[in-house]
Amino acid sequence: MATRRTRMLPKGRSALQKLSLLFLIWTIIEAHISQYRIARAEREAKARTVLIEPTRVFIASLHWNNEKILRSDWNKGVVDLVNTFGADNVFVSVYESGSWDDSKGALRELDQALEKTGVAKKIILDDETHKDLINGPPGDEGWITIPDGRRMPRRIPYLSRLRNLSLQPLLELAENGTAFDHVLFLGDVVFSVPDVLNLLKTNNGRYAAACSLDFSKPPNFYDTFALRDARGHEHASQTWPYFRASKSRKAMANAQPVLVSSCWNGIVAMPASTFTGLRGLKFRGIPDSLAAAHLEASECCLIHADNPASRTRGVFVNPAVRVGYNRAAYDAVHTNPHGGSWLSLWQVYWGLWTSRVARWLTTPWFEERDVRGRIESWVRGGEGREEKGGFCVVDEMQIVVNNGWKHL
Repeated sequence: MATRRTRMLPKGRSALQKLSLLFLIWTIIEAHISQYRIARAEREAKARTVLIEPTRVFIASLHWNNEKILRSDWNKGVVDLVNTFGADNVFVSVYESGSWDDSKGALRELDQALEKTGVAKKIILDDETHKDLINGPPGDEGWITIPDGRRMPRRIPYLSRLRNLSLQPLLELAENGTAFDHVLFLGDVVFSVPDVLNLLKTNNGRYAAACSLDFSKPPNFYDTFALRDARGHEHASQTWPYFRASKSRKAMANAQPVLVSSCWNGIVAMPASTFTGLRGLKFRGIPDSLAAAHLEASECCLIHADNPASRTRGVFVNPAVRVGYNRAAYDAVHTNPHGGSWLSLWQVYWGLWTSRVARWLTTPWFEERDVRGRIESWVRGGEGREEKGGFCVVDEMQIVVNNGWKHL
């Protein structure tokens, strides 16, 4: 009589297979739950895109070689905002400098369109190019000696100066008794009125700053330089759910406002009082002497580090507000206009695993320790030195060049 032989798996291997199967099942369930929550949040966001009470908004924006997006989407978006909030409730401040495309012509068209609405505005078209800046006399601040011995303008102090110039009308109006509720910083992105209304209502209107998510080549988000999670870390991955810190990552997975240390990411809303009054903040770069240690930090991160309200009211990324640096990118992250999930089930599943592996296999500890050590050495090197934005600082050197900027 034939006997049947049963092949037995080692107990350890069998247990590992069962554990792997359970983990796979849980990840699939987790992906479905996350996608459901994202879809629910999208539906709830639509209810927040109605302007219920008068809101006064100061719009500030910088432009350089943005002709294409200005004419395709941006100019119209600004006019739509003015018509929505009412011309009496808006001031538009635009600063353009040294573009070699026809950004100036596009902004003149915006000026004419805004003139018809009656909105107050100041649009500055500056002829100074990067080449003019580089060939001019070095300033006392915002310049650095590069390895070949030349003195070159640093990118971040240059941008900080332009941002502060765009806010100058806000300060002048405040001195004359004209106040605004919000400053809305508009990057060179495609956006809509519902995006802005949703952003202003982030966390029920309580925040030191509220930011969108920005995309150039979806599904990767764009502004890695300014974004820091709740613990001050850079992103774990550029795909959803992005963050390393558990608190930030879980909020993103639940499609809730995400507490972060810093963000910018396309469009940003901040209380106007942040910039007015005796203690009004200004954009800045790290000191030149610190930058000489081959360090840099975004002015859009440092503004949150300098703002005391960041610790009391919070800085948030609103995942329901997504903007794009071109129309294709914007459309790609608004694939379901009826309130469904903007992420496919596969993107959610892949994102969960990408994030998990990135957090398992990488750590920011070594780079952060190196940067922290250079800052501490700089502090010891001079009396009264302090840098509040240590979490913003990275191992980079950025200078202005004729055709933009570059790393050294």
